[in-house]
Amino acid sequence: MSELLNEGLNLMLFGMGFVFLFLTLLVFATGLMSRLITKYSNEEIPSVSQPAASATVVATQQDEQLVAVISAAIKQYRSRHR
Repeated sequence: MSELLNEGLNLMLFGMGFVFLFLTLLVFATGLMSRLITKYSNEEIPSVSQPAASATVVATQQDEQLVAVISAAIKQYRSRHR
């Protein structure tokens, strides 16, 4: 029984070690790819304040359009079902 337990522990340690090694390599590979992309990318990275302001304007316009579409749909539904 002791030999079977030792084999199980040995297998568990090798398995956990392999997973740890794989995840460590994955973190380094992801970091390397991120550096390469930012180094060789031709696009300019937008500043933090610009997307927030433009996103607010777009969201407001979309909300206004959504309200108009829903209002028109309700008006049409009520006119047909009276």
